[in-house]
Amino acid sequence: MRAHKLLGATAAVAALALGLTACGGSDNPDSTTGGGGSGGGDVTLTFWHNSTTGPGKEYWDKMAADFTAANPGIKVEVQAIQNEDMDGKLQTALNSGDAPDVFMARGGGKLADIVEAGQVLDITGLIDESVKTGVGPAFDAFTVDGKVYGMPTAILPGGMYYSKDLFEQAGISATPTNFTELAAADEKLKAIDVAPIALGGKAAWPAAHWYYFFALRSCSKDVMDKLPATKDFSDPCWLAAATALNDFAKTQPFNEGFLTTEAQGSAGSSAGMIANHLAGMELMGAWNPGVIADLTPDKKPLADLGWFPFPAVDGGKGDPAAMMGGVDGYSCSAKAPAEACGKFLNFFMSKENQEAYATAFVTLPANQEAQGVITDPALKDVLASYNKAPYVTVWLDTLLGQNVGNALNAGVVEMLAGSGSPEGVIKSVTDALAKE
Repeated sequence: MRAHKLLGATAAVAALALGLTACGGSDNPDSTTGGGGSGGGDVTLTFWHNSTTGPGKEYWDKMAADFTAANPGIKVEVQAIQNEDMDGKLQTALNSGDAPDVFMARGGGKLADIVEAGQVLDITGLIDESVKTGVGPAFDAFTVDGKVYGMPTAILPGGMYYSKDLFEQAGISATPTNFTELAAADEKLKAIDVAPIALGGKAAWPAAHWYYFFALRSCSKDVMDKLPATKDFSDPCWLAAATALNDFAKTQPFNEGFLTTEAQGSAGSSAGMIANHLAGMELMGAWNPGVIADLTPDKKPLADLGWFPFPAVDGGKGDPAAMMGGVDGYSCSAKAPAEACGKFLNFFMSKENQEAYATAFVTLPANQEAQGVITDPALKDVLASYNKAPYVTVWLDTLLGQNVGNALNAGVVEMLAGSGSPEGVIKSVTDALAKE
């Protein structure tokens, strides 16, 4: 199987990791004690991840315990943080100089910023050869100026997750390939008293993802390829995408109260609505099957979960088979004990541990040698489309960096709330870029 081609041209400029920030531990990257180290030659690594419940949390607890058993001189102190809180807590920790040694990374422009600031460890020389072979091109996501600053753990292209049972009940015989068909499916789902599309817009980014995908379908590959370097939103396709989304939103395809709905973490979240058959579809990344599984009544993967690509947009210049997404991974603080940190990253990236990761999170592992363990039908469809995609681009907020990305997300939410406009979406991002 192919390992990873996320970003295509965009990876060359923006490194598409999915998170970032951190520094912590000792003042010397090559020291033998990290933050909270016990001295006497022992090392303590502080580790932050975003899996607060279920098999994901159990996986990381086991990885920490297994690693310490294999490396008695190194202890891993694990802290699980709610996904929506992760970026803020990391930023605060970074600003205070007390960030963890190992942390979840989602980079793009953010990664480039902390690399420039000297706050993240260059792990280029710390990666085992077996991991290099298994992960391959996915390292592009964490590479800046030829150096690697993070370890990819999962590839996460986005698309439409749906309930096969609800589609059957509603009389939807085929998954939509364009917005005429999607609108027709929405009406059929409404007729059986089900929200057509679940959207957890409280955190902004899930709502903004709708704009990203309209842009992916509306803008040409050339426009998308040039964006990391130019940050240019003057092409008419950007406004056309916002206008198309605004028009679609007026058909009321989303659940009632979507702007105050959480994306995950509870039965009332958008993922929870899919898990409990309260909504027909949700636009989300490849982490979604695992999130949904944790919210089903029996805490097992949703048996009727399916997936299809984001539909084509009328008049769009983007390839209908193009995909958008990101790469989850983990980076080390510039102040972390380098040797110990490298050992931990390599440990959980082994084929065996990546297979366990894919099973625990019900997602696509970055190590291509572990992808044979994937059994979830929806994820198999995601991987098949990913491997055939003519090009794959990164989430726009990840690519643009925290400040500009947040401004874009806020502009989309304002439009969907009725207090903004398509023109306002473009203005929000161009105004933020002007301040960079």
